[in-house]
Amino acid sequence: MTRLPLQAVLFDMDGTLVDTERLWWEAVERVAGRTLTEADQPEVLGRPVEHTADWLAATTGRPAADLAATLHREFADRVRTGIVPRPGALALLDALARDGVPTALVTASPRAVADTVLDALGAHRFAISVTADDTEHTKPAPDPYLAACRALGVHPSACVAVEDTETGVASAEAAGCAVLAVPSLAPIGAAPGRTVLTSLEGVTPERLRTLTAPRLRVMTWNLWYGGTKVHDHRAKQLKAIIETEADVVGLQETYGTAAGELAEALGWHHHRAGENLGVISRHPITAVLGDPGVGFYGAAGVRLDVEGTEVDVWTVHLDYTPYGPYEAAFDGLPAAELIAHEEVRLAQMKDALDRLDPALPVVLVGDFNSPSHLDRPDVAWPVTGAAERAGLADSYREAHPDPLRDPGHTWSPVHTEHEDGSGRPEPQDRIDFVLHRGLRVLDSRTYVSGDPRPWPDVEDNDWPSDHAAVITTFAVPVKPLGTAPDGV
Repeated sequence: MTRLPLQAVLFDMDGTLVDTERLWWEAVERVAGRTLTEADQPEVLGRPVEHTADWLAATTGRPAADLAATLHREFADRVRTGIVPRPGALALLDALARDGVPTALVTASPRAVADTVLDALGAHRFAISVTADDTEHTKPAPDPYLAACRALGVHPSACVAVEDTETGVASAEAAGCAVLAVPSLAPIGAAPGRTVLTSLEGVTPERLRTLTAPRLRVMTWNLWYGGTKVHDHRAKQLKAIIETEADVVGLQETYGTAAGELAEALGWHHHRAGENLGVISRHPITAVLGDPGVGFYGAAGVRLDVEGTEVDVWTVHLDYTPYGPYEAAFDGLPAAELIAHEEVRLAQMKDALDRLDPALPVVLVGDFNSPSHLDRPDVAWPVTGAAERAGLADSYREAHPDPLRDPGHTWSPVHTEHEDGSGRPEPQDRIDFVLHRGLRVLDSRTYVSGDPRPWPDVEDNDWPSDHAAVITTFAVPVKPLGTAPDGV
């Protein structure tokens, strides 16, 4: 199982670590002057003081500011005298400390109340705390959990949030955290990325590590005549895949056999499409997509089972003529003509986009033989523009939004001068892409092993291609895990 490492655990306070939901309920009843009912829960549980004060003001006619002050006082008085840790809470905090996993307190309560609880629990148990006073918006907005992750220097997808209310769960899930829900007063249903238990008793750091999102590391790689321009190319291809810890590789220029041979050597699954395209995957392939007899240019896809979640991965190879960067650099064509000459590639891309299943997360990788509209503001390159309009995001530009600082060139690590012998510098461009829809980007980078010698002296290069690979690490949304029985 390939899951993201557990970087931090983020704890709600009221009703999760300490039994203050009851104290808050009693404080609201006291201020409201009546017994609260189940119908009042959405306005009371998991809400900041100001929200409940506004709600009471609307029904009582009293000033909201006065009500908020009274609610603060009533609740704080009860907290100082009535804090009771929830079953299993302190044991889990101490176990995480022993394992070196950072923890944070993330609460919709004000700082004054949180500090009172921290004193009772032991402030040393938490690396940081985020309260209603620390962000512009509090729960159910994602701001508190995002603020905690920023302060800890961790990614939300590699964190587990522990919550007891629907409001808190909504906040954590909107931030991108996996959630362990332990309901206190109101039930919480199962949902993707959420586990529901009845208690924290017996919950261990090991159990929490199983809740982070599955990791999917996707690589796109044009093998360059199957790799045959370089000695011992198959071993070098395997070495690159193993060293990068890729989970799935979309291949172009396979020369027919590369996908099968690489998959067999790795013990992976594979799909070969025509003489040029293939996908290899450590995750099971449950379906093949597109035309298996596709020509040299076109698209082929697979459906993967990634820890119980279906993800479609497509590899595409688009026609290389006419090549826009040459026309721009060598022929000086204006933007309108460059765009007009993209018609063949644009048609091929639209055909691939029409094949994508809108209901599933999808990754579309490949050698587009076209620059990106995100990299060159002077030319609205239409191939990547069409993908963006179809809802696909460019993972490399998500991770590296500044094309001047991080150009991400993939063409070409071995072509520094144009092949015609003129000595003209070869245009360097980003023409290989990992696009996606429905996933969360954790990291993206280009990859070339060794220090490749330029063409034509490439036979002994460690890197057996004329393209750089692009490797993106995604967090994959998970299916509902269901509600666990009593205990863990």
